[in-house]
Amino acid sequence: MADVDLDVLQRWLRTFAASVAEQQDTLTSLDAAIGDADHGANMDRGMKAVVEGLAATPGDPAALFKQTGMTLVKSVGGASGPLYGTLFLRMAPATGGAATLDPETFAKALRAGLEGVVARGKAEVGDKTMVDALTPALDALDTALSSGASLADALRAASAAADEGRDGTTPLVARKGRASYLGERSAGHQDPGATSAALLVAAAATAVAEQEGA
Repeated sequence: MADVDLDVLQRWLRTFAASVAEQQDTLTSLDAAIGDADHGANMDRGMKAVVEGLAATPGDPAALFKQTGMTLVKSVGGASGPLYGTLFLRMAPATGGAATLDPETFAKALRAGLEGVVARGKAEVGDKTMVDALTPALDALDTALSSGASLADALRAASAAADEGRDGTTPLVARKGRASYLGERSAGHQDPGATSAALLVAAAATAVAEQEGA
């Protein structure tokens, strides 16, 4: 299996940014139902800033993740900036400073990012947050890699699991974030954070598939 290099990681970020831009209105609409109606605009602004920062290419994955995390913390409002920023900032040291990441190291870095999100947001599966998409996604990724799947196939499985987790937030009652203020009224609405998180995983699957020609 091919390692993940800077080109693939930058393609991942560009693909995610494009997906967020395309789905901005959807993300905002979802957030309007249970939040501040700004998730789409905030994420679009943040990812545009991330892409602009790619012009000064960092020297290794750790530097790229750190730069991405700091950019998101500075440019994305609400809870999304600190949470997505923490995800990438926690990914940075998990790379061990390697110039390229083998599939297991990439998965390990993603897991470290998720652990950072959980620690920052104090959320767990079932709370109706981005954790509901990321946790099953990374579980599926680890399972597929351990069974010998290519990273492209493993990320496809992760993306499908993220989508399922995203969809599973609809009937939930929010226990964290702005949506939790609504109590039972938050049920029946898909979580915007889980929705953007599913886009993040799908973007990784697309970027790696393009690299592997799969």
